[in-house]
Amino acid sequence: MTTSEMTPDRTKAARELLAFYLEAGVDTLLGETPVDHLAAETPPAPGPATTTLASAPVVPAAPRVPGSRPPLTRAAQAPAAPATAPLAPDTAVMAARDAARSAASLDELRAIMQSFTGCALRVTATQLVFADGNPQARVMFVGEAPGRDEDLAGLPFVGRSGKLLDRMLKAIGLDRTSAYIANIIPWRPPGNRTPTPQESQICLPFILRQIELANPDVLVCMGGPSSQTLLGYSDGIRRTRGRWVAFNTGTREIRAIATFHPAYLLRSPLEKRHAWRDFLAIKQALAQSKQ
Repeated sequence: MTTSEMTPDRTKAARELLAFYLEAGVDTLLGETPVDHLAAETPPAPGPATTTLASAPVVPAAPRVPGSRPPLTRAAQAPAAPATAPLAPDTAVMAARDAARSAASLDELRAIMQSFTGCALRVTATQLVFADGNPQARVMFVGEAPGRDEDLAGLPFVGRSGKLLDRMLKAIGLDRTSAYIANIIPWRPPGNRTPTPQESQICLPFILRQIELANPDVLVCMGGPSSQTLLGYSDGIRRTRGRWVAFNTGTREIRAIATFHPAYLLRSPLEKRHAWRDFLAIKQALAQSKQ
């Protein structure tokens, strides 16, 4: 059936299916002909004798058309084996700690994370999402992981969540030139799924070193996963938000607070009144630390 023969309902369904595949991380076409890899292969018919490579008849190659690409052989079509085997989780955590500790600046840390191979998320992500805003700012916001918009832009908190965060910052006299923004996980999990505990532990040394190098006066954890990972909370964000605690950056103690993630506020707009109280508390804390 051609595109012109498709009904509006079928066209809409096809577009929704493609959008679902894209959101799930499927963005590359491997072939024009569908292949059922689950179907059992047909066993070769038994013969009177086994044909060896030396006795096999030589099939002449088809003539090439000038300017065309040579046909791929089965070996060329097979996916290349990974150059190195993935690290075990414990080994990856130790490698991340050593790599993060060796960074003397945020630029060095970014370069180290670009080449770090211990987290499998970097294979499925489009690019590293390191940070946005001013690294010299007195307040740092940390979320959980990039989404699709962040993965494409290479910046944290863009799209609808980012626009809401920008409005929240503006309400207390801040913007992205006076705040520093990052995530615990710098690579987008496929399909925007929740990062596994192992993935969070592997990436934790990097965000801890990033906080230490940025050296803010106030740390704001956006959402439950961020507050649980960085502040050690076990309760949900509704119980822990708005509570000030001391956070050791590695060189000094700073004030830290948890609040709702903008994505959650988009789903639960009634919670914005609580988030507003948290942001007023952040504004007050910044004013006190400036004195």
